[in-house]
Amino acid sequence: MTADAQHDTPHFGSEHDGDHPDRADEWAALRAKHLRPASERPASSAGGVHHQALISSDVERTIDFYQGLLEFPLTDLFQNRDYEGSTHFFFDIGNGNCLAFFDFPGLGLGPYQEVLGGHHHLAISISPENWARLKGKLDAAGVPYWEHKTSIYFTGPDGERLELLGEPLGQMYGTRVL
Repeated sequence: MTADAQHDTPHFGSEHDGDHPDRADEWAALRAKHLRPASERPASSAGGVHHQALISSDVERTIDFYQGLLEFPLTDLFQNRDYEGSTHFFFDIGNGNCLAFFDFPGLGLGPYQEVLGGHHHLAISISPENWARLKGKLDAAGVPYWEHKTSIYFTGPDGERLELLGEPLGQMYGTRVL
């Protein structure tokens, strides 16, 4: 990957990008209204992410990418209960969390689109050592990515947007977010 390609800003918008107003005052008001110090925040009712489900156009290619390239072990594979002939399969992404996929043969789904309420990207925390190793594997496999601080942004085999964040859970670019 060329140095220029690594440092180009990724385009995560659409062809219909609108204005980009200064919203600092709006964000400050939202923080003042809703954000509480950690010592005042109630515990979450959630126990963690059970799985994030995405759609795969090719089960074996998806397994090769996530288990082979990214080293997320395949943990189970069975028929999807909601669509006969569809595969539901899971990868371990650490800390008791899974990344799941469905394939929907015969459904005629189109390529990834950014839509309101849709998946933008999935950020996965990894150790700095694994980050460096996986970055090398992405390079060797010719997977284009954009690097920003401790993040690597790239797309999976069906256009799903991913981020490998070389920091502990609850931290982003040295700031506690949880």
